[in-house]
Amino acid sequence: MKDLKNKVVYITGGTKGIGLGVAKSLLAEGMKVAISGRTQQSVDQALKEFNNDAVLGVVSNVAKMEDEKNAVSKILDKWGQLDAVLANAGVGNFAPIDEMTDEAWHQMIDTNLNGVFHTLKASVEALKKSKGYYITLASLAGTNFFAQGAGYNASKFGVVGFTQAAMLDLRKYDIKVSTIMPGSVASQFNNNEPSEKDAWKIQPEDIGELVLNLLKMNPRTLPSKIEVRPTRPDKK
Repeated sequence: MKDLKNKVVYITGGTKGIGLGVAKSLLAEGMKVAISGRTQQSVDQALKEFNNDAVLGVVSNVAKMEDEKNAVSKILDKWGQLDAVLANAGVGNFAPIDEMTDEAWHQMIDTNLNGVFHTLKASVEALKKSKGYYITLASLAGTNFFAQGAGYNASKFGVVGFTQAAMLDLRKYDIKVSTIMPGSVASQFNNNEPSEKDAWKIQPEDIGELVLNLLKMNPRTLPSKIEVRPTRPDKK
């Protein structure tokens, strides 16, 4: 997609953090952006960040297939096309496996892993028509396991594997599929409130720049799995 002007992108979990940062980057390139959140309140709050007719807010819980189908339907009703999707919605619950609750485990699997499947299934026919791009937001936790991360690791290892297999399935339709695997990002993830102490971390706009680079990449070339980390980690 050399020229991104008026191309349509859907960003799940787009009401804050990485998703909101990417939305701002893509809007600056002239794209039309749909962002989703789990509640009307979160969507309305995010829309206050924009004064732009090129933004659509939709309520969707990615853990529910029907929600994602409805979200994509609203995007197509408004703009008639869908050119790119960033499956960004995610949650993290961290505890030793013997202390992790059933609820915490299923919330992560349902959102982080089932969610990327629901989003792709809901959007894939539109992406076939546009020869579009599907990008998942995984994590370095998708290849690096750590204590108290069994549930999160399981979900993100799954996202990485799912995305790579989907890439092989969909490239025959000229759909590009990539996964981005960030390390520490200055966002609201895990109840963090970004501040000056997070200046060393990857910033949401950095992921936005990375997404733009992927969308502008020559059609013959596909960076299918991208690890990204802070240049200089915080000194403990």
